[in-house]
Amino acid sequence: MVNTISRVLLGYLIIFWLSQFLGLENGSWVVLALWTLSGLLVLWPGADDLLARYLFGLRRPTLVESQRLAPSWFGVGHRAGIDPRPFSMWIQMGEVPTAGVAGGRTVAVTSWAVNGLPPGHLEAVLAFDYATHLHGNSWIGRLLHWYSAPARLVGAGVRRLLRLSRTIPAVGCTIVGFLILAYIGLFLFVLVFYDGWTIPLLYLSPLLLPAIFAGLGKWNERMADQAVVDLGLGRKLLEVLYGWQAQHQQATRKIGLTQPDWLSGQPVVAERIRALELYLQRF
Repeated sequence: MVNTISRVLLGYLIIFWLSQFLGLENGSWVVLALWTLSGLLVLWPGADDLLARYLFGLRRPTLVESQRLAPSWFGVGHRAGIDPRPFSMWIQMGEVPTAGVAGGRTVAVTSWAVNGLPPGHLEAVLAFDYATHLHGNSWIGRLLHWYSAPARLVGAGVRRLLRLSRTIPAVGCTIVGFLILAYIGLFLFVLVFYDGWTIPLLYLSPLLLPAIFAGLGKWNERMADQAVVDLGLGRKLLEVLYGWQAQHQQATRKIGLTQPDWLSGQPVVAERIRALELYLQRF
């Protein structure tokens, strides 16, 4: 929840930044007010499915996948003392152990997990997703996820640029370099022609806040991992992370990749493993 609220704040900053960039200096607050009113759209009963499909890029599980997910998800509901039926299951395509947070009554699981894990370990992965948004099934949670959409879209764009710069270095680095120079020029223009420090600091926020949000994201992920331990599935989740790490390292050696570890996500999983082991030692 803390990470979601932080993304909401960044989302408002992005909207304000765009309105300033488009020359709507006097109308910035009108744009922000309209963006706030747009949140009423997510109160529509079918908003969860629309957000899952079009905002988070998830898909519905197939019949076979639903049959695999149902026993594990009902097991999570029994452990957590909740009715699992109001929640809807969605699949996030990707070779990662746990899915990103979709919020609302949406439970997301990765295609890697649903197709490769036995029921007990799949239950641990589903428990992690439930733990990431324990209080996200209210209308407040829906609004927060909607207002954080600009921050999520910008983050997705940055990740795509990083992948492009790694896959096609000449093209990717040219695009990234152009954007950096354009951003520096825009910031210098604002610094020279605007009085005070408020507007320049707002333009600096896209550079300063991602590091803060990354830390908050790790904190939120760690709290969810601990909640899985509290549900009695900590060792199963630990085995999932170990299995993913071993499989990822093996695949990397086979195709001969030499990408930095921070791009592969491996240190994140390693940190989760260490934190889980320390937390499990208390029990």
